[in-house]
Amino acid sequence: MGFWDALLGRSKPVRPDLDQLFALPSAAITLQAATGFTPTGAGSVCFAAIEGGAFARIRQEVGALLEADADRGGAPVEFSRDAYGYSWLLSRRPPDDLPSLVGDLHAVNTSLEESGFGPHLLCSLVAFHDAEARRLALVYLYKRGGFYPFAPLPGDRRDNALELQVRAVLQEDLRIEQDPSRWFPLWGAPGL
Repeated sequence: MGFWDALLGRSKPVRPDLDQLFALPSAAITLQAATGFTPTGAGSVCFAAIEGGAFARIRQEVGALLEADADRGGAPVEFSRDAYGYSWLLSRRPPDDLPSLVGDLHAVNTSLEESGFGPHLLCSLVAFHDAEARRLALVYLYKRGGFYPFAPLPGDRRDNALELQVRAVLQEDLRIEQDPSRWFPLWGAPGL
């Protein structure tokens, strides 16, 4: 950071660290022990869609890379676009194979980043549920370099108490986004 940046109150954004995703399997154990939430086997990557041949080629390569995994068991990789125009890639694995799901998400993010589309990556999420059928996602914000919990309720509401509980439980396991105003709702996110 330069002198003018410091003087004008500007700060450098946190650099994304995709390896933070690999902390999810151990965090999931902590989460299950403390709250009863377990992985569903679904995870998504959200990115701003770009029109053009290069992006279409990368999208095809990423899909082919994940679908070529023999251990996947034929579970397809799904691409979709939400009401806001963002693209989503949904990967499914057996619920007890969170490390492979995290590997999928890391591979997608890395492929897009290395192809020059890093600025278009928004977030990755892994879905969880408990015995009462409550839903929870651990969301990695690419541009902030940290995670936050998102607990949707019916009617586009959030379970804020659960989100704060999960933050407290996982603060030693994951780099948690400290500004709750950055905990964006992901209504209708694929896999959640």
